[in-house]
Amino acid sequence: MSAVAATSMFIRPLADVGAADVAIAGGKGANLGELIRAGFPVPEGFVISTGVYALAAEASQVATDAPASARVRLAASPVPSAIADAVRDAYRVMGSPRVAVRSSATAEDLPDASFAGQQDTILGVSGEEALLDAVRKCWASLWNERAVAYREAHGVDQSEVRLAVVVQRMVDAQSAGVLFTADPITGRRRRAVIDAVRGLGDQLVSGAVNPDHFVVDPREGTIIERRGDVLSDAQLRELAALGARVESHYGRPQDIEWAIARDGKLWLVQSRDITTLYPLPKNTPDPDQDLRVYFSANVAQGVLGPLTPMGLQTFKLIGSALAQVFGMAVDDAAAGPPLTVEAGMRLFIDLTPVLRDPFARELPERVMGAMEFRSQAIFAMLRSDPRLAPRGSASRSRLIVLRRVLRTGAPRAALFALLRPDATRQRLLAEVDAGIAGVRIPAGPSERLDAYERLVLTLLPKLFPRLVGLVAPGMLSYTLAARLLGRRARPGEMQTVLRGLAHNPTTEMDLELWQIARRAREDPTSRSALETYSPAQLSADYRAGALPERLQRDMGAFLARYGHRAIAEIDLGLPRWSEDPAHLLGAIANYQRLDDAAVAPDAQFARGAREAEAMIAALVSRVHGPRRRVVRFLLRRVRLLGGLREQPKFQIMRIFAICRAMIVPVGTALAERGLLDASDDVFFMTLPEARRAVAGEDLRATVAGRRATYRRELARRRVPRVLLSDGTEAETLLPSSADGGIRGTPASPGIARGAARVILSPAGARLEPGEVLVAPSTDPGWTPLFLTASALVMEMGGMMSHGAVVAREYGIPAVVGVPDATGRIATGARLVVDGSAGTVAVEG
Repeated sequence: MSAVAATSMFIRPLADVGAADVAIAGGKGANLGELIRAGFPVPEGFVISTGVYALAAEASQVATDAPASARVRLAASPVPSAIADAVRDAYRVMGSPRVAVRSSATAEDLPDASFAGQQDTILGVSGEEALLDAVRKCWASLWNERAVAYREAHGVDQSEVRLAVVVQRMVDAQSAGVLFTADPITGRRRRAVIDAVRGLGDQLVSGAVNPDHFVVDPREGTIIERRGDVLSDAQLRELAALGARVESHYGRPQDIEWAIARDGKLWLVQSRDITTLYPLPKNTPDPDQDLRVYFSANVAQGVLGPLTPMGLQTFKLIGSALAQVFGMAVDDAAAGPPLTVEAGMRLFIDLTPVLRDPFARELPERVMGAMEFRSQAIFAMLRSDPRLAPRGSASRSRLIVLRRVLRTGAPRAALFALLRPDATRQRLLAEVDAGIAGVRIPAGPSERLDAYERLVLTLLPKLFPRLVGLVAPGMLSYTLAARLLGRRARPGEMQTVLRGLAHNPTTEMDLELWQIARRAREDPTSRSALETYSPAQLSADYRAGALPERLQRDMGAFLARYGHRAIAEIDLGLPRWSEDPAHLLGAIANYQRLDDAAVAPDAQFARGAREAEAMIAALVSRVHGPRRRVVRFLLRRVRLLGGLREQPKFQIMRIFAICRAMIVPVGTALAERGLLDASDDVFFMTLPEARRAVAGEDLRATVAGRRATYRRELARRRVPRVLLSDGTEAETLLPSSADGGIRGTPASPGIARGAARVILSPAGARLEPGEVLVAPSTDPGWTPLFLTASALVMEMGGMMSHGAVVAREYGIPAVVGVPDATGRIATGARLVVDGSAGTVAVEG
């Protein structure tokens, strides 16, 4: 092959490649070529394509499953002579200057991971042979330990990765650095955040020097923050303007590398998406004109992962139904009311109207005081933001709110629950049973979709407000009793009153699961099966009716009552336990290891109930006169009604299970017609899209795109509790602990010691008896793990959050609302968890 042929096939000027050429030029090369074509100031150069790397890898017999060997072989691999000549020619055309030789992998600058700095860049290369040697070093760096581990962590197929090499003229830099067009810490958009050093930017990347730091408003050119003197005001404004242009070109916030030459010219040497920012909802208004506050319903429900589109669709329908209950018009039920907002395939509630309401603006803060402590602090902070100043008349707002709440029937249910708790509970739950029993599932796909929509729009709004009314008196009684007792109740004592509460369906479910485990232990055949087979195999055996007789019968009875539940059960797109009980069978198998009768869950629960009754007697004895009678009444109502905290969700999940049963056969029918690749693809469509598919439209491409986004969002570790429409994750504005201690909200009293077990998802997880469960959040799908835990540490939650409620039931200490607990605590670390003080200490 001649040098001319090699040049045409394997070497291209940077200006000749673009965004569509990642397979040839790698991510970096394609981006740089795109920027040159768009007229941005990028140093000239050329690309040695991935095809050259492929030839070298083949000649060197590189094995992708042996990274260390691949590095050695590629570093020693000769560049084919014709290609070496072509590289020399291209270098000479540039004038043989000092160049930067930069790796550009195909698995680089991806939508969900930038892979920045994973492969090598060699600066200041001068001379033809030095250039060829630098090319080989770049090839070898594709297989360095850092790059291999990063690809594995992001699920990139190692065998498919290729590397191009970008050769660019070196900038004789007076200063260099990075520019983010959005704040990478807070997430705020329209901020130019700049780090700068004197000379080359590699000093900044390596951490050799501390950079100067600047923040600029790119629209006004205002310098908001300055720490250092490397850059002048004029240079800062020029950088901010360049960043704004690049962001506008790509339509997304950018992470930009730049350099200013000694002659004062500004050069752009790299730009990639900032992949860590949480996405904003579509059609968000200009935050300078109308700041919006979005509260994460996912976080509130203990589900940090994304929801399937049909799962989101269900909540939009629920929002429409509840809006109508409150007397608010909704134009399109499937689109949902304006308050239901989607971002990152998660559900957010637009609380801006509430926070601007002069009467209701304190409501989120008060509710979060019981449900989610960190969110309470956020809403307290936001009330002082002038952009959210109250609007309108407080008295008029009070009348509107009162009238709308009365329409729901919740106040009436609350009053009856307070006066006659047992009778009201029994009557309302019987009405729920009757409503569910009356649901009929039609045969045809179109009819099933209609029935699903009708069920959500009619039965849910009829029952949900009154179920909330059933719960509210217990929570209010607790709050009022605590206020009346004041300092007479010592820390942790009021929490003890909440132990061993009756009528909690989640606790009843877990205790029944424990009884199944106990009976299985007494049955040699069942115990042998649990010790021998995996949860997946046991689940398959259950569905085939092939479990040991006792275990098969017990599981059937359990699933008849609780089979509508699931991990992340608020997502209609996820299977219910009745479809696959592997998680439950795994928990039952793990319970076989818990052989201390004193810590058995049923014993813990009974002991908790006794301690609660004793505590009520002690607390009542500390007050006198009419106050004693009121405190006694309130605490008795807490015992009768407090356990109902889980009832609304439990009953709604029964309706969700019916909705899912309506939709699953629709997916099966569409897959059989070739309109979907798999039956569960139906959950990656909205209701209108499902109707179009039933009518014959092929939406497989839409589903494929949604599944790709869903997979990316599953890997997201940080989900904001509260997201502002300017991109700010509001929690980042809260002050951090002054001494760096691990602190949160006391949620269940007591002190426990044990080894930490950090679990991000309960699916397939195993918790050894006595370990401390450290989790981002929990929902009912997690609670089978609680039975073997010695304590709970959770990033989300408050006193009345799900995890806290269940922890108190079992008498295990719990600290919730601990910032970044799963990142700050490592599995195996010895912890002391003080559920009364809200502290977590790492021993030794």
